[in-house]
Amino acid sequence: MHAIEAGGLHKRFGRTQALDGLDLTVRQGEVHGFLGPNGAGKSTTIRALLGQLKLDSGRATIFGLDCWTQAVRAHRRLTYVPGDVALWPGLTGGSCIDILGRLQGGMNPARRNSLIERFELDPTKRTRTYSKGNRQKVALVAALSVEADLYLFDEPTAGLDPLMEDVFQQCVRELKEAGRTVLLSSHILSEVEALCDRVSIVRRGVVVREGTLGDLRSHTLTTVGAITEAPVPGLAGIDGVLDLTVDQQPDGVHTRFRVGRAALPAAVGCIASADPRTLTVEPPSLDELFLTNYRADTAVAGGVRL
Repeated sequence: MHAIEAGGLHKRFGRTQALDGLDLTVRQGEVHGFLGPNGAGKSTTIRALLGQLKLDSGRATIFGLDCWTQAVRAHRRLTYVPGDVALWPGLTGGSCIDILGRLQGGMNPARRNSLIERFELDPTKRTRTYSKGNRQKVALVAALSVEADLYLFDEPTAGLDPLMEDVFQQCVRELKEAGRTVLLSSHILSEVEALCDRVSIVRRGVVVREGTLGDLRSHTLTTVGAITEAPVPGLAGIDGVLDLTVDQQPDGVHTRFRVGRAALPAAVGCIASADPRTLTVEPPSLDELFLTNYRADTAVAGGVRL
């Protein structure tokens, strides 16, 4: 049984097709990245998983429990952090953490106190005085203090500074080591790359690519750079070597190109035979993988074709 199984999810809001046959599978014990720009359908999917909205068609389950008809039972096994947290303004942060914890069926007090220290949160202040980042910390401490089987994070580090983002990443690694399951929706691609076992990329309400980063990278190009004393012979004749540039510099000949997975051994072997002074092999980043899956769109945003 998978932690999350969703098939053929459809949801329309007026003229907007938010979900258009979305399929999603999250295995137990994995950290699964859920990627897509605003409006792709990520938050709608998470709301469907939480039983907060009824789908037009399709079915979603959490540990085999129907997310709509068995939502109460499903909620006993999960906890959730949204990207924009609203708290009771007259209560302190500590009181809000305790209330949220009780709603989840209780929390570990020692872990609660440890997380408050790790996230550098002052729990004695009224939440009306909190910044967005501190409100986010309240939700994270409350969720991470609960021993749930599934953690749903929808842009959980929105408003946090880089140090606190690092604390969050440490906490997710601890969850993984404990065998918990995490679905992480994030715009911070480096965060997803650092944490996730598998990734689903969503576009226009459909998962367009799913797999491990290794799986996804196998369909993209690797960038290779080298400095040699003389030009590398034979590179141009290798099928699969693209965008080859050769530039004579004072410290040697700078060669740079992109290459597919099948041709990578031959290309690197060709450079190795030229006794390179330096050799760098850069697999495509998650940013590149993400953009690759959006280049089919005709929309232009900020001068960049996605």
